[in-house]
Amino acid sequence: MKIGISSYSYEKLAKKGLIDSFSIIKKTKEYGFDAIEFSGIPGDTYEKRYQMAKEIKKACDDCDLLIANYSTGADLIKGSDWNLKNETDRIKKEIDIAAVLGVSKMRHDASFGFGATDPKARPLECYLDRLAQGCKTLTEYAKSANIRTMVENHGKYCQHSQDVLSIYKAVDDDNFGILIDIGNFICVDQDPVEGVADLAPYAFHVHAKDFHMKSGICMNPGWGWFLSKHGNYLRGAIIGHGEVPLKECINILKTYGYNDVLSIEFEGIEDVFSAIDSGHSNLKKLVDM
Repeated sequence: MKIGISSYSYEKLAKKGLIDSFSIIKKTKEYGFDAIEFSGIPGDTYEKRYQMAKEIKKACDDCDLLIANYSTGADLIKGSDWNLKNETDRIKKEIDIAAVLGVSKMRHDASFGFGATDPKARPLECYLDRLAQGCKTLTEYAKSANIRTMVENHGKYCQHSQDVLSIYKAVDDDNFGILIDIGNFICVDQDPVEGVADLAPYAFHVHAKDFHMKSGICMNPGWGWFLSKHGNYLRGAIIGHGEVPLKECINILKTYGYNDVLSIEFEGIEDVFSAIDSGHSNLKKLVDM
């Protein structure tokens, strides 16, 4: 497997203006990563973002750094004010950006679901046809650019492996697959080993993520922690420092023949550079074990 990192791992610094896309590329190369993926492209207009994608592609080519994936936000249920055509048309422009980046795969969200007071809140299966229609439209469009599309176990509404699998089966297209985020199963209190085993045969891309976990019967630990679906406490961790069974999950991926990029997505409160450097070293050890 190749070891990669998501640009999202640097997000704390980027939000403070302490790092930009080109510094992220430089640091990623310095740390010895095989690949990088981009979670969105900065810019306040589509035209600026499209041009920025060209510059990012050149910067990665110049330092021989593979761009493994492009991820973009989407909501195929509520997005663009519940207008599915407008939402898929918007995401098609993100596929165009992915093509400029030269990637062979792109992740878009399925949906982030509903709040408890939303009168249109329904279980995922009630919107499955709509989700499948949106995913099919996007993957058909992406085929012309030789890009495979994916949804991820992400956002609680579509985070349990069986929910992701239901969308995958409904789309039923060779060009459509799954981005497995190993740690994200914890957010809906699912054992990552079970989740990875369910989805590994259909994985186009994989995120390595770790979490610290505390039972919901304890007091709220405060800063940096958030609640899982079942009310337990989670905090992003440096790879290898948390309780996510990463080694078991990597073994499952190997068993199913996954040999592509394993990309770190760091969400912890620790110093970003130290966390990324340590996480890279630990993930290499886990893959080589």
